[in-house]
Amino acid sequence: MNDSSWGPPQTGYWGPSDHGPGQGAAPAGPAYDAHYAQQTRPMPIVPDMPEHGGDQDADRGAARLSGPLFRDEMPQARPHPREVQQNPEPMPDAPQPAPAPQKKSAGRDLGAAIGVGVGLGAVIVASLFVVKAVFVGVITVAVVVGLWELTTRLEERKGIKAPLVPLALGGAAMVVAGYARGAEGAWVTMALTTLAVLVWRMTAPPEGYLKDVTAGVFAAFYVPFLATFVAMMLTADDGPWRVLTFLLLTVVSDTGAYAVGWRFGKHKLAPRISPGKTREGLLGAIAFAMVAGALCMQFLIDDGSWWQGLLLGLAVAASATLGDLGESMIKRDLGIKDMGTLLPGHGGIMDRLDSLLPTAPVVWLLLVLFVGSG
Repeated sequence: MNDSSWGPPQTGYWGPSDHGPGQGAAPAGPAYDAHYAQQTRPMPIVPDMPEHGGDQDADRGAARLSGPLFRDEMPQARPHPREVQQNPEPMPDAPQPAPAPQKKSAGRDLGAAIGVGVGLGAVIVASLFVVKAVFVGVITVAVVVGLWELTTRLEERKGIKAPLVPLALGGAAMVVAGYARGAEGAWVTMALTTLAVLVWRMTAPPEGYLKDVTAGVFAAFYVPFLATFVAMMLTADDGPWRVLTFLLLTVVSDTGAYAVGWRFGKHKLAPRISPGKTREGLLGAIAFAMVAGALCMQFLIDDGSWWQGLLLGLAVAASATLGDLGESMIKRDLGIKDMGTLLPGHGGIMDRLDSLLPTAPVVWLLLVLFVGSG
């Protein structure tokens, strides 16, 4: 009920009224006054306030406006002046200190990577130039471990159960057959391994059969079949030097891409596949591999020429980069960074074979075209 419902103000005591609540005059008398008094209540007396704009209104009005609007709102306590002096608030326009420049990180443990790389290189070189059969054993071990890493990651991340037993046995036989019987032996063993994968998977329930055997055939081709070209390089008279050239060019290509890309890389090569690779790194890989190829063909390969080495280095840089991107695509699809943790600073075996595997048939073919099968 608002103030206007009370009618015009009366002077003196707010006692019995001579007018009713409606329009016009109301019936007078004690009976009506008593009844009307029961239906209403006196309006509380509001103390006089100073006119708006006065000195007191400025203080009281500010206090009213700054207080809580609702009953459950608690006013915030003002800090003590001594606390304000000890912990002054920063000025909004005050210049903020610039963040310290961060040093560019190499992204991995270089000490562990170099140590593992030198150790692997020593084992490979020792086995390569002492007894060829020992180096074939090194290839076989790398193939079996790589197959184990690949099939394990496929099952963990995608639920794909590629049969490891026929893959491991067929992969080892494939490398030996490539060394003993050449390309013909490698193709025949690849076909038999594929058949073994198809039959082995029949012992499990039919659900997922197609994806499991497809992954198994892919793994057989990707790891052991491509690795047989390294064994076939070894069969030539200068086989150890051909394999060493293959390894040196691939490692130099990766090193050139890493060094130049880390130092000068600005333009991404394939950001959706491998964000760390740059076009500058690719140019570094090509330059390093071509120089190393010219030197290797001139001084290590019988009847080789430096210009052949330039072409060989260019081809190696391209195939090594594509192989690296290919495995990066697989790892991105699986949602993992490395295929394994067996080699500190490098990841797994497959993380070192990624550029070697697709490069092996390229080097084998170009060496056969340039200087013959030997």
